[in-house]
This record gives sequence, C-alpha cells and structure tokens, in this order.
Amino acid sequence: MQYSKNHFVYIMTNKNRTVLYIGVTSSLRERVHKHFHGRWNGFTRKYNCCYLIYYERFDYIDNAIRREKQLKGWRREKKPDLITNKNPQLKFLNDNLQGL
Repeated sequence: MQYSKNHFVYIMTNKNRTVLYIGVTSSLRERVHKHFHGRWNGFTRKYNCCYLIYYERFDYIDNAIRREKQLKGWRREKKPDLITNKNPQLKFLNDNLQGL
C-alpha cells in the first residue's frame, strides 16, 4: 500500500525563462528554497534554474514519478502550453507556496 501525502512535480526556469528543469519532491517549498539558494548541485545550479513556474500535486509518489517521467519525455515545444494553461503570465511562483 502506498503512503498518501503531498507530492509534487515541478518546473523551474532561469530569470529569462529560457531553460526548463522538471523535478519531483514531497516538499515543494523546501526544494524551491534549495534551488533558489544554489544548494542543489547539477543542472539547476549550472543554468540558474531557481524560479518555480509550474507544479502539480499528487497524493501518491508513484503517480508523481510517473508524471515527471512523462513530462521529461515530451518535446521542448509542448511544455510551454502546459505551463501557460496554469500560469498564463509565466509568473515566478516561489513566494506563493504557503500551505504546500
């Protein structure tokens, strides 16, 4: 039996919104904080992807991981439509995570 909790698939970008990073976490606020303050080595740090522009919440981690893999498999051209459906102005959502 899976443990039910809040799990998230999220998309980070850089200041100019030219790079996208997709990840999965059970603590979105903590993960965004780590990305923003450069505590997450690798791709996001190298390309300054520290701005949250999209996320989806899941009850079960298996579903979140499945969705993350699906989104990572999409062509780059398809991802902006997903993001703008939920975040039309492509606002940075870092400060809007209360209660998550």
